[in-house]
Amino acid sequence: MRYVMMAAACVALTWSALASANAAEVEVKMLNKGEKGVMVFEPDLVRIQPGDSVHFVAVNKGHDAQSIEGMLPDGAEPFAGEMNKDVTVTFTVPGVYGVKCKPHYPMGMVALVVVGTPANVDAAKAVKHPGKAKKAFEAIFEEYGKTAPE
Repeated sequence: MRYVMMAAACVALTWSALASANAAEVEVKMLNKGEKGVMVFEPDLVRIQPGDSVHFVAVNKGHDAQSIEGMLPDGAEPFAGEMNKDVTVTFTVPGVYGVKCKPHYPMGMVALVVVGTPANVDAAKAVKHPGKAKKAFEAIFEEYGKTAPE
């Protein structure tokens, strides 16, 4: 019996290690100036699979990365990184996640993380945003629509 339990534990550890090894990590930079202008996440549209992570890198000071209320799939936990610090978020629930830099949100510093096949696109599009964030999300969703699987 002891050997059976040890074998089961080894199998569980192996599967866990394989799952971790297959998970991807995408880097998103938090920048004062990027290809699309000032106060941006680069890239601002990320596609990943459930279990993958996004590493938000504080390249320039004065930025954070946090989820936007109403732009999370059901069952997903909100997240909030600290100012001037990198934060890695592992996304396990399929869906669309809106991300903002809290101090630069009205300036349009937003991003969209698409995990697997999202079911909450329409709900995420319906969220109201301040200032330039509205136009930024319109452009991101337009880009998403051009490449979204049917």
